[in-house]
Amino acid sequence: IGVIARKPEYLPYIRSALTEETVKDYFAHLCNGPVERFELPGIHALNFLLHDSLGGGGIASVRIDPQGKGFAQMLLDIQIPVPAELPARDGLAEMADADA
Repeated sequence: IGVIARKPEYLPYIRSALTEETVKDYFAHLCNGPVERFELPGIHALNFLLHDSLGGGGIASVRIDPQGKGFAQMLLDIQIPVPAELPARDGLAEMADADA
């Protein structure tokens, strides 16, 4: 699962919230192996590898999403705490208000 920060200054908050343990716990019902997190500093991103999560992958899996493409969409449910001034500064306050 790739997670790209919209702005470089958002990455520390994402990194803090999305630990290997957090992602493993969130996907406990799907992930039967360890979770590894890799830094992608050139694009201010993280990449997560969820071992033993696709039931064989591709044509071998009986899962609805054998490639795991929907996992990224699922991960969007995890809230990332940020200081209130950060989204306000970037014009995202309306989005924060809508989530409340």
